[in-house]
Amino acid sequence: MFDRWYGEILREKLTRPYVHLVFGARQTGKSTLLRALLPPETLTVDLADPKERTRHLANPGAFADECRSLPADKKRQFVFVDEAQSVPSIFDAVQHLYDGNKTRWRFVLCGSSARKLRRVGANLLPGRSFYHRLFPLTLAEHPADQPPIPYAASPLPFVWNEGQKHEKPFPASDLLTRLAFGELPGVVAAPESDRAELLRAFALVHLEEEIRREALVKDWGAFVRFMQLAAAESGQIVNFAGISQESGVSQPTVKSHYQLLEDMFVGFRIEAFSRSSRKALLSTPKFLFFDLGVRHAAAGLTATPDLVKVNPGGFFEQWVGLELWKRLQYLGEGKLYHLRTKDGAEVDFIIDRQGTLTPIEVKWTENPTIQDARHLLTFLGEHPKQAKQGYIVCRCSRPAQLHDKITALPWFCL
Repeated sequence: MFDRWYGEILREKLTRPYVHLVFGARQTGKSTLLRALLPPETLTVDLADPKERTRHLANPGAFADECRSLPADKKRQFVFVDEAQSVPSIFDAVQHLYDGNKTRWRFVLCGSSARKLRRVGANLLPGRSFYHRLFPLTLAEHPADQPPIPYAASPLPFVWNEGQKHEKPFPASDLLTRLAFGELPGVVAAPESDRAELLRAFALVHLEEEIRREALVKDWGAFVRFMQLAAAESGQIVNFAGISQESGVSQPTVKSHYQLLEDMFVGFRIEAFSRSSRKALLSTPKFLFFDLGVRHAAAGLTATPDLVKVNPGGFFEQWVGLELWKRLQYLGEGKLYHLRTKDGAEVDFIIDRQGTLTPIEVKWTENPTIQDARHLLTFLGEHPKQAKQGYIVCRCSRPAQLHDKITALPWFCL
């Protein structure tokens, strides 16, 4: 069992007297982490098992009966339901049991899709629950294969892993490997020779089949074409018209398909930054798949380091965006934006947190110069009160001060 950064936080929160909802894409390690944290006597209901799922769908009262059969003299009896979205009626049963006795049971409901719950109007237990998200690995969990340098911590405005010590981190890897195979725990821990096949299986089984079963997509062929195009365009500003034309579905349907990917926790949008004096700003969001390895497989490509070498800068930019987004999500505050003007000027990412704006450029270079920071300097000049420092994330070997307001950071110092 490798250490997860969120593990100790989740362990402490599970002691709180609420229902705990743990969501995230498949294969991010939710079930593995929870099984490691929960006591052995936990009542486990695995709705990923078709037989178990069918039993509870056929008899909605079975879950409450099984919970009531547990010893009544023991406080905080844990009940863990995996893939809870498969049987939405369980949420109503949990509310009924929890409202009747807040100390007898500690419910932990785990799921990989919000769409079905939203579609059926499932009870998400407002006022009774803590909501948790688990993501693919971050640098704190999956370290770089770089020798330590005399550099205390990232100067970015969130030292989110401060005080966390990982005695059992996932195997270290270089940048090219993580750009090729992504950060899913099971893929990172697997032999490199098996990783491409694992990712292909994820795209075929966990993406296509899960979406086919739960989303009720009417034209499956068109959706598959859409997903391949969306994956190929991951990291770019979304071209709804272009994808509509190539996939053969209407623009409203393309937008609903993107929403479906978000509901399945397979991707997310980065909104355009709009608080600028410039009039020629583009307002369309970027869309990123939640993991680079999954992105390659969903695009119908075989994940290999050679694939990355075709467009290393673009994949590197996506990886940095994913790392920043995961950290902000774990912190539970802050937003990530991008900025681009119609004449081509852009800032790859802008962190907006606690009243501070932090612009970031991503460059596939080992020798950054102040010329690489020209758009950062423009942004800093436009927002002098909120934006004090900008950063270039690149492949330099050590941090470098390029300007009194611009620092170049090695990717492994994020």
